[in-house]
Amino acid sequence: MNVAVDRSSAADSNELEAFIDSLTDEDKMLLRLREELYEGRWDAMLADLNDRLGGKPYIFRLASRIQDDIARVERLSRFERKNGINLATALWPDEYGR
Repeated sequence: MNVAVDRSSAADSNELEAFIDSLTDEDKMLLRLREELYEGRWDAMLADLNDRLGGKPYIFRLASRIQDDIARVERLSRFERKNGINLATALWPDEYGR
């Protein structure tokens, strides 16, 4: 996969490409939802998922695997923080490039 990468970022391009190639459809869905519904903020998405688990009001309904989605969000967020990148921008630069 040819990924748009800011070469000044801390991410090694091979590591980034390998990580992006490993993303599931569910991972990509969460990245898009984060950009579209939560203004690019993982913390807001996690709060929403946890509210849903706790029976509180929530913004949207994900699949019944909320705990799996939370684990995905944490993994994606950790990779972005570690490498100083936005995966949505790397995957879809025309849509989310800033």
